[in-house]
Amino acid sequence: MTSWDPALYLSFDDHRARPFHDLLARIGAVEPRRVVDLGCGPGHLTALLSGRWPGAAVTALDSSPEMVAAARENGVDADLVDVRDWTPAPDADVVVTNAVLQWVPEHVALLPRWLEALPSGAWFAMQVPGNSSAPSHHLVREVLDQPRWRGSVAVGDGDALPEPAAYADLIAGTGAEVDVWETTYLHRLTGADPVLRWISSTALRPVRDALPAAEYDRFRDELAPRLRGAYPPRPDGTTWFPFRRVFAVARTA
Repeated sequence: MTSWDPALYLSFDDHRARPFHDLLARIGAVEPRRVVDLGCGPGHLTALLSGRWPGAAVTALDSSPEMVAAARENGVDADLVDVRDWTPAPDADVVVTNAVLQWVPEHVALLPRWLEALPSGAWFAMQVPGNSSAPSHHLVREVLDQPRWRGSVAVGDGDALPEPAAYADLIAGTGAEVDVWETTYLHRLTGADPVLRWISSTALRPVRDALPAAEYDRFRDELAPRLRGAYPPRPDGTTWFPFRRVFAVARTA
């Protein structure tokens, strides 16, 4: 299991939170009994669920001890649970999983099981990044393919996640009503090597965990100029970072 750095992850909180808001806006639940934040991270967005549905019991779960500890520090009563072991409770009327399932290769098999276990009329909402073939990720694989690091880190090939239509077919196959869409956000980043800083808290986690500290620093030093070439700063010093995300909101039959 790779480790998380909650503080580094939250350094781009304003950008990372926007898809959560967009996902939440498409959920039509009025008075759910229980709302589940499946993969709550540091808990900074869980409060939005409590605010939207103040009468509901809110359950926050995450598989990272670091994230659960950070969530508890933020006042969220989070539990350490691997989503692969999770089963919806009978009163789980809303389940939200935001930027989580890309870390769970077998989630395609889990989705039908979860949806079929949810009560009738329940809402399931998910969002996953869809940018694994973008330069930010392709360049990581390119550097890892150099002799110095080849074979030291297991990375995906850029085709790990289904396309939106595949998610739509999978979810509709359970009998649920489903709305699937994709959005490419154009994030305006600032500071030195902002794309490198962004992926350091997500895509580079397996690299950081697999390499000794000195080797990881060397890896970042080699990656940084490639990212600057792919995402050049504007004259004012800011950088545009396109980021594609895939969304699905379903209501069970």
